[in-house]
Amino acid sequence: MTGSIADTVLKSNAIFTGVEENPISGAVAIKDNTILTITTTEEIKNCMDSNTKVYDFGNKLIMPGFQDFHIHLFLGGLSEVSVSLLKAKSETEAAHMVKAFADTRPDDEWIFGFRWYHVYWKNKKLPTKHSLDCLLPDRPVFLFNDECHGAWLNSRALELLGINRNTSNPPFGKIEKDEDGEPTGFLFETAMGFAQKAFDQISLTQKINMLERFLQKAARLGITSVSDMLPLPGLELGDLEIYKKFEDEGRLTTRIHFLAALDGDLEKARVLRNRFQSNTLRFSGLKQFLDGVPTTYTALLVEPYSDKQNSYGSTLIPSDLIKKWTIEADKYDFRIRFHACGDGAVRLGLDCFEAAQRENGKRDSRHTIEHVEIIHPEDIDRFATLGVIASMQPEHLAVSENFLDNPYLRRVGKEREAYTFPIKTLLNSGAKLAFGTDYPVVGLEPLDEIYRAITRVHDDGKPDGGWNPTEKITLSEALKAYTTGSAFGTFSEQENGILEAGKLADIIVFDRNLFDSTAEEIKNANVIFTMMNGGIVYENQRVIT
Repeated sequence: MTGSIADTVLKSNAIFTGVEENPISGAVAIKDNTILTITTTEEIKNCMDSNTKVYDFGNKLIMPGFQDFHIHLFLGGLSEVSVSLLKAKSETEAAHMVKAFADTRPDDEWIFGFRWYHVYWKNKKLPTKHSLDCLLPDRPVFLFNDECHGAWLNSRALELLGINRNTSNPPFGKIEKDEDGEPTGFLFETAMGFAQKAFDQISLTQKINMLERFLQKAARLGITSVSDMLPLPGLELGDLEIYKKFEDEGRLTTRIHFLAALDGDLEKARVLRNRFQSNTLRFSGLKQFLDGVPTTYTALLVEPYSDKQNSYGSTLIPSDLIKKWTIEADKYDFRIRFHACGDGAVRLGLDCFEAAQRENGKRDSRHTIEHVEIIHPEDIDRFATLGVIASMQPEHLAVSENFLDNPYLRRVGKEREAYTFPIKTLLNSGAKLAFGTDYPVVGLEPLDEIYRAITRVHDDGKPDGGWNPTEKITLSEALKAYTTGSAFGTFSEQENGILEAGKLADIIVFDRNLFDSTAEEIKNANVIFTMMNGGIVYENQRVIT
């Protein structure tokens, strides 16, 4: 693009392009929605005229926009306008928090909540409908647990959803019942699907407001692209028509790559793939759950749980069926992403992808395993061999506030602990790595994930030197996993993910140079400028010369 004049120039002594390991000094020239060049501050003058806007950020870090490779967008938007029960220390306290919130929302048809977790309550018992019934007997309540793999409901919600003693468990799910056969108010995994109509009643206006709030938050955090994992166990949340409306109106300030459920029916997937192929709203493949989570003994392990020797966990869907679905979808060039936390589920996912390669031949499928919280050493090299991406969320390794409360220590035991959240091991093996948050299971903040990846400590600063310190990665490696790694994961590496001439201008600026900052300073840094597709979507403390 020699001879082109830039609309905008961004200068800094610290530009992390994602190509080099460390920042360089210079300037970025942008024309329309594309990067013209990255060069020295002297050479950049050749791309400028009197109409070029020049931002001089001094020593502040310029880098590619973050690409969150794993979120639940609709659920996250709903969580922002619902009650958070993260700080509750008991069932009773949580119920009172729900009541206090409900009193502020008298017109809401349903009361939604998130992030309660009995694992961290003193008695560690699942809650029941009774504590909610005492405070909210007439308004339906639906409360996701912290993993979003189960929900706590009151009697009114159960009644409206038609769940009673005669309701059978759905495949791969469970309605918790007491000794008399009555539902207790807890729905597990796909049993949450009984509540689909509770989410369907959320109005169009509410959904639009939630998407607006999400896009504003994403821009403020420097997130220019997300992968929206629409399906949950038993539920499919989100509204593609609203996404499309925002795109058509030029209001989609974060690129959305969305997934549909892998369920044996490919017709819907074909329609979505044909319809959504723009670089701002794109069908990205199929997703399914292979297991649950280790904290509740529902992740599938190769060997029994260390603190529950009679349990290996289980698959959410029979292995023969999931393998059949995988081979069929792969045959028609669909990319597949599997939720797999336990080492048994990770192995099953890899086995499915290997079977698809044997049956259909090897191609650039970019199939993906989500979470990889525990891995068996025999499966480490299979990621690179099979070309499978490891999609990981480092914040999950600090699921408890204090390290000594970390449930993984008890669930997997000392021998397997070394293979828990094996980020550096997978990176060293040649596996492609992509980072995300799993929002709203945890917050949307990218720097929380970066902080965990480079320190591996909990919020109490323990253990000294980090948990499994050999699994710590560098700041450069972490940023690349969150940018070019995720771009590769969405087949978008030719469009964005690094700062380079010809790439789309998805660029962010921090209030400091992260590479000259301590880990704590990195965690507390703020984005001050976000550009997506060449347009400025967030600005704070701008410097224009």
